[in-house]
Amino acid sequence: MELKEIITNTFKELILPELGRIKEENKEIKNRRLDDVNIHLANQSRRINETNKRIDETNKRLDRLYEVIVRRDEHVRLEECYSVRV
Repeated sequence: MELKEIITNTFKELILPELGRIKEENKEIKNRRLDDVNIHLANQSRRINETNKRIDETNKRLDRLYEVIVRRDEHVRLEECYSVRV
């Protein structure tokens, strides 16, 4: 029975403190990794927002261009209509 107690005490004295340190280090590593992931996600979100703004600006330019094309087409049709009548 005494051998069992010696082995148990040895484990408690040598292994358990080291296990506690390993757990603490693991927790710190996880927290740093989560911070890195959060920073990465924030950067990705910012880039997505910038891309969306550029897409919106491009869409506005395309809408204006479409309006110009439609007006020109309507103008040409009106000219054709009047030239046929005259």
